[in-house]
Amino acid sequence: MKLGLATFLLVSLVLTSSLLPTAMAGSSFCDSKCGVRCSKAGVKDRCLKYCGICCEECKCVPSGTYGNKHECPCYGSKKNSKGKPKCP
Repeated sequence: MKLGLATFLLVSLVLTSSLLPTAMAGSSFCDSKCGVRCSKAGVKDRCLKYCGICCEECKCVPSGTYGNKHECPCYGSKKNSKGKPKCP
């Protein structure tokens, strides 16, 4: 019983550690792209929050600080509950 539990924990640890760099790579992509996108925003923390959400869902962020949403149709088509664009 103890050997089985130890084996399970060891396998879980190995699998978890192998998946961690992939998850971190995705967030660093979004962090860098959203940092550029929100660099001139008036409310930077809110811009970074919504840009990060949109980037994670769409896997892309338009270039520049404004516009260019045709480069990433998913990013440009997201709407909030009031029907306004969700992604900055």
